[in-house]
Amino acid sequence: MAEPLQQREIDELSADADGFLGELDEEAYLHFSGQKDTYELAPIYERHERLTRLDTALGLGASVAGDRRRRELWKFACAGYLGNFVKAEAERVAELEATLIAAVGDEEIPFRMLRPRLMNEEDRATRARLEAVRNELTEEHLNSLHLHAVEVVHAETGRLGAASYADLYRGFGLPLDDLATQCRSFLAETESLWEEAGDRFFRSSVGLGLGEVERWDAARAIRGAEWDADFPANRMLPALEATLADLGIDLRAQKNVELDLEERPNKDPRAFCAPIAVPDRVVLVIKPQGGPEDWQALFHEAGHTEHFAHTSAALSTEERRLGDNAVTEGWAMLFEYLTTDPAWLARRLDAGRPHEFAAHGATQLLWIVRRYCAKLLYELEFHTAEDVTAMRPRYVELLSDATKISPAPADYLGDIDDGFYASEYLRAWAFEAQLRAYLREKFGNAWFSKREAGSLLRELWAEGQKPTADELLRDVTGETLELAAVADRVREALAAA
Repeated sequence: MAEPLQQREIDELSADADGFLGELDEEAYLHFSGQKDTYELAPIYERHERLTRLDTALGLGASVAGDRRRRELWKFACAGYLGNFVKAEAERVAELEATLIAAVGDEEIPFRMLRPRLMNEEDRATRARLEAVRNELTEEHLNSLHLHAVEVVHAETGRLGAASYADLYRGFGLPLDDLATQCRSFLAETESLWEEAGDRFFRSSVGLGLGEVERWDAARAIRGAEWDADFPANRMLPALEATLADLGIDLRAQKNVELDLEERPNKDPRAFCAPIAVPDRVVLVIKPQGGPEDWQALFHEAGHTEHFAHTSAALSTEERRLGDNAVTEGWAMLFEYLTTDPAWLARRLDAGRPHEFAAHGATQLLWIVRRYCAKLLYELEFHTAEDVTAMRPRYVELLSDATKISPAPADYLGDIDDGFYASEYLRAWAFEAQLRAYLREKFGNAWFSKREAGSLLRELWAEGQKPTADELLRDVTGETLELAAVADRVREALAAA
């Protein structure tokens, strides 16, 4: 039985965790922004060795005693302990994804560009070939690393005192079982809605019904290429700046926010946020490509950026950098889904057919939430399986049932989020849907243009991740977090079209 740690030791570990996270985020920023081909985690783990020791994790676990901050630090230490065992695999996966080259006919395509290339490809046969090559490279180069990592994590979880990885995260307070129940209800209650809306969506996007669509067609449809003219690359950043200005935020004047706009060959094409020092240095990385998906990614990451940049420096490490990630994901989604809001589209883009595009976006939302419901159910089974290699057909079954489109069997290992992060996304979607409804009721449909709404957001952002998403929603609206709110959001957009 581990002995509880002294408060002095806990304070030292909290400060060390802040530095550890900052170094990890900076390394990720340098690698994924194309400034480093390598992804060097080992030296960072070595510099913060105490955070990843078994005795530290067990000592923090014995010190929780109902204290949320201590529980968050305990969760972080357990993740660090497990991550230390698989850092080499994480480094190697990132390096392979950055350096692998796929030969597709006479064309050579970097691995990370295969999906963007597939999404931009009009020819169906070529899309299928690109998908096949991606799967081949995944099976040949990545899956052995994924498999070894998960087997090590499962083996080491027992030393942390949990019967399974799922039980470990239940012990941290994640409402996995309640959320799984909500997921099953959501899937059942939106089944016919998805079949009808999904069929219309794919017929209008790629000319195929839901029963005919393959995963490479779905990627093309979700890309939304038919809407590209309404979402040009050169208007992405100005639209974001104008939206923030309406809320009383001058993006260029934020001294703690850096915009990385540089063109680099290996820069990840998707925008991302690197909260290197919260709130003192937050980097928003952008490589504008244009098109609705690129706009959505930029606004999503801008939501993270503003949340971290406005977080109070007076909060503890646990409240600034740890806590319930459904909170920051919820703020990211609140901004992301502005790009499918008819009132915002009319104000910022003068886009034609705004309600039609809103229905397009709502159908995508329904698709991704149903997919994540299935992912969470799969991950709960996966992390209690005796032989994870036997889970490949179950992955295909669960995701096929949810989306009516068969996923790539090769992704049964890679399509898993560490720490049940899928549950954070699901709760964030509910948080966003319910908070958006509140903002519209309080400030009107064009809430995003009101300084008063911006003042409220800044006040809430300052709380960092001290409250959970459930607590934040209850404090603001009086409501309980419900995944069913996403279905209501979708139905409203479809009805308006």
